[in-house]
Amino acid sequence: MLQVSDIAVDRGGRAVLREVDFDLMSGEVVALTGENGSGKTTMLEACAGILPLSEGSVNRLSESGKMQILRDHEGRRNQPPPTGLTLQRDGICGEETVEERLEVSLSVAGRSMLEPTATDVLRLWSLEHRRADRVAQLSGGQRRRLAVLCGLAPAALSAEPTVILLDEPSEGLDRAGKELLIGWMRALAEDGHSVMVATHDQAVIDCSDRVMEVGSGTLRESEGKSEGIASVLPEPLPPVPQSTHRALVRWAIKMETRNPLDTIGRAAPALVALLLSYALVGEVDMTHVGNDMVAALVLAPAFITAVISPALIRRLAEERCGAWWVAMIGPSARHTYSLIGASIILPLPITYLAWAVLVDPSDFVSHSEVTRWLWLPALVIIDIAAAAAALHLLVADLRRASAAAASLLLLVLVWPFLQLTDALSLMMTDGMSFGLGMGDPLTSCIIASVISASVWAVAVFLPDA
Repeated sequence: MLQVSDIAVDRGGRAVLREVDFDLMSGEVVALTGENGSGKTTMLEACAGILPLSEGSVNRLSESGKMQILRDHEGRRNQPPPTGLTLQRDGICGEETVEERLEVSLSVAGRSMLEPTATDVLRLWSLEHRRADRVAQLSGGQRRRLAVLCGLAPAALSAEPTVILLDEPSEGLDRAGKELLIGWMRALAEDGHSVMVATHDQAVIDCSDRVMEVGSGTLRESEGKSEGIASVLPEPLPPVPQSTHRALVRWAIKMETRNPLDTIGRAAPALVALLLSYALVGEVDMTHVGNDMVAALVLAPAFITAVISPALIRRLAEERCGAWWVAMIGPSARHTYSLIGASIILPLPITYLAWAVLVDPSDFVSHSEVTRWLWLPALVIIDIAAAAAALHLLVADLRRASAAAASLLLLVLVWPFLQLTDALSLMMTDGMSFGLGMGDPLTSCIIASVISASVWAVAVFLPDA
């Protein structure tokens, strides 16, 4: 089900794992044990495809029945097959509801949540009465129950063998929760699923078939006791096409509509810039400064909204929610994040608002063609927004995110902004033209779009730092 071949993982200047080699077979529970800091979490997250490898490869059994690379040290990655995952820090955004999190964990694994199965499962884990509540409103124990349930459910509700990775699942659970966890793990093993669990809990260790102690960067294997009585699992749900990207888009839209304050807040700096520009226009004789200044002032507020850090980054950082999504989506996670997190709504209305505020109404007739084509530079600012989101994500992915100033990386986006300023100035001076010469507005817009796309491509395809 899972094959680890001579992997090495470094964190900072420390070699956490070295030449680790093992197989996870169908129908077994494997416990990862060891002292705090020995590398259990590193091992489990490497198997999930979250962490980059210094050496070796992690391979998974694909739905076609062949082993394929999940991730290797050369940077090759593939879309992971359906997986159940519980991270040490839950990996759940607090704005999600209990029901939504269960639905998301099933949809990314190719299962559609149906009633009454959902109600039965939530009731069994003592969460049914909180199904409509946000995760942030749950107690620590209830949140942990939800994280463990969502790690087990993709296998428990599936007839196809599935790999389950659990990091300290018993932490925060009461006695009944631990018994339920052990019962489900034994039942999953009997049904042919594979479970790897990092734990200090002796009861969880005793229920495993194999024990692998992590220490000094290597594994030492021993036989487990396979204790515990298997629970009766719910009936499997019918399979549906796996839709990780669609699930992420739906999730992001729900989080945005539920709490739009972060995105609305992106407009505040733009409005401040607009007010300052308006004050400047009132004090300066604009007939002597030229169209370049006017064009820059008109486009500046929209540009500011484009380069502000997206609210999505904060949500992904919450309790390592982004790491959970990386394990589900695989190599294209950063691409999708950058497009979802980009400001695609604000640039157009803010550009037209700035135009209406800063340009003298008496000039509207002479600039009617500019008003008609003002959407073109505003549209290219959306490209800048995608590039800015990708740069913010790149910095957030660094091992020491605070060591790199995102604002310095964003300076490169001033270049396409200047191209757009030139395009709008040309429109105001000579009107809109569709030539592709170096002095045409359309050419400047195309150059700005190409620069933005290039920055985006570098940011999303750059190997993990």
